[in-house]
Amino acid sequence: MKTTAISVLGTQKDAHGGAGPARWDTWRPTIGLVQQENLPIDELHLILNKEFMPLAERIKADILSVSPETKVVFDIIQLKDPWDFEEVYGKFYDYAKSPCFHHEKTEYYIHISTGSHVEQICLFLLAESRHLAAKLVQTSPKEGHVRHSNDPKGTINIIDLDLSRYDKLAKRFEIERQDDLSFLKQGIDTKNAAFNKLIETIERVAVRSSDPILLTGPTGAGKSQLAKQIYLLKKQSGKVKGSFVAVNCATLGGDLAKSALFGHKKGSYSGAGADHDGFLKEADGGIVFLDEIGELPLEAQAMLLKAIEEKTFRPLGAAKDERSDFQLICGTNRDLALDVADRRFRADLLSRINLWSFNLPGLAERREDIEPNLAYELNRFSEKSGKHISFSKEARKRFMDFALDPANRWSGNFRDLNAMVVRMATLSDGGRITEEVVEDEIARSSRDMRQNSAAESSVSGITGDELASLLGKDYVSRFDEFDLVQFAHVVAVCRAADSVADAAKRLFAVSRKAKKSNNDSDRLAKYLSRFGIKFKNLRLSHL
Repeated sequence: MKTTAISVLGTQKDAHGGAGPARWDTWRPTIGLVQQENLPIDELHLILNKEFMPLAERIKADILSVSPETKVVFDIIQLKDPWDFEEVYGKFYDYAKSPCFHHEKTEYYIHISTGSHVEQICLFLLAESRHLAAKLVQTSPKEGHVRHSNDPKGTINIIDLDLSRYDKLAKRFEIERQDDLSFLKQGIDTKNAAFNKLIETIERVAVRSSDPILLTGPTGAGKSQLAKQIYLLKKQSGKVKGSFVAVNCATLGGDLAKSALFGHKKGSYSGAGADHDGFLKEADGGIVFLDEIGELPLEAQAMLLKAIEEKTFRPLGAAKDERSDFQLICGTNRDLALDVADRRFRADLLSRINLWSFNLPGLAERREDIEPNLAYELNRFSEKSGKHISFSKEARKRFMDFALDPANRWSGNFRDLNAMVVRMATLSDGGRITEEVVEDEIARSSRDMRQNSAAESSVSGITGDELASLLGKDYVSRFDEFDLVQFAHVVAVCRAADSVADAAKRLFAVSRKAKKSNNDSDRLAKYLSRFGIKFKNLRLSHL
C-alpha cells in the first residue's frame, strides 16, 4: 500500500542550520520524518506559501539525498495569517476535498510537528472529522533539544484517532454510557430486556441527534418523565443550553393553541392585553415537550411543521417571523396513523416527528420491573417527607403477590403504582408499612379496578374483554368513549350479519339511498381497517 504524508513546511524548524553542512547535525522535523525506517514515505505533500519556495526547494533536495524513493509535492496554500483560525480552517478544508487524497490503496499520515499551532489544530480537526482519513504522526528530537542532537533523525509517534482501538478509553466510554443509561432510567435497575434495549437506543439518539423524538404508549407509562430525563442528559453533555418546556396539548384549543405555542402581539385577539412570547420561543436553545400531540388543532399543526423545519414561526398579530432553535419531543397515547386516516392529524407532520419513534410498554407488560420501581417510589416519598419508610417482610410479599397477579391490569401504569405507594406510606405508623396497610390498599385498588372495568364493559353488548382482544389491552387510554360506542355497535352488527355486504347495507341504510352507485362494503372495510381489523376476523372471533 502506498504511504502518503501531508505536512506544513516548517519555516523555522526546517530552516535550522541554514544551507551549510551544519544543517545535517540539526534535527529538522520534515527531514527527520522521511528518515524513519519503520515508516517509509512514498509521497510527501508540503503545504506552503509561495514566498517560501526557496526553502522548500532546499528541503526537497535534502529529502531526495536521504530518501530518494520519496516523491515531494508542493501544495501552495496562500495564507495571509497562519494564526487566523477561520482563514486557515477554510482553506485547509477545501484542500482536504482534493481528489488526490481519496485513493483506496493509500495510507495517509498528517505530520503535526510543523506550522503554526492554528495550522496544527486545523489538520487535527480534519483528521478527527475524517475529512482527511489519516493517522497523525508527530516527530521530535531524540534528546529533547533541537541543535546538535546525537541522532538528527529524531523519533516519531503515530496517533490513530480511531478511539475504539484504545482499550482503556473504550472502557471509560462504556462506563460513561452505562451511567447515561442509568440516568435515563432514573437510576432504577430495570430487568425487562425489551425495555432496556429500548432505553439503549434512546440513549444513542439523545446524544447523537437533534431531530424530533416521538414517545408513544399508554397513559402513565412514563413518557413525560423520560422526556425530562432526555433533556437533562442532553444538557449535561452540552447538547442543549436552553430550558425544558413541557406543554399538554390536550389543554389547548383554537387560538389558544396558536397563542400558547407561537406567541401573540398585544391586541391580536380579544383578551390579548400584552405581548406573549409563546412556548417555542421560551424553549429556544432547549427542548419543548408536546405531550398529547394528537390533540393539537390542525391549524396549529401546520404552523408547528414550519417551525420544526425552518425554526421560524409567526406569532399571532405579528408583522414578521420569530426564530427559535428548539429541539422537539412529542408524546401521545393515540395511534396517529389512524388519526391521519381520519384526517385529524396531518400526514406531513407525522412524517416529520416520526423519524425517531419509541413505544413505551405499560407496567403490565414489564411486571418484572414492578419491584425496583416500588423501591424507587418509596425512596422518593421518603426524600420528600423527610421520613424513612419501609415495608415489613410480610407486607412486601403480600404487595408483590398482588402486583404480579395477571388479574391486575395496571391500567393506570406507573401512576397507579405511585398513588398506591403514596397512600400506603402516608398511612403507615412509625415509618413501617404493615400487612394490614397493604391489605386495605389492595381492597381499595381492587374496588377501583372493578368500577373501571364496569365502565369499560358492556358497550352495545360488547364486553370490555372483547374490546381488549380486538383493540389491545390499553384501548381505554387510546380511544374516546364516543369512538368506542360507535365501534362496538359496528362490531355487533357485523357479527349478526351474514356477509360484509349485508352488514354494510344495514349500517349505511340512509346514506346509501342518496347515492347513485353503491359501494357500502368498501366503506365498511375502510372503517374497520382504521382499527386494524377485517370483517372475516370479526366473524371468526365470534364463533
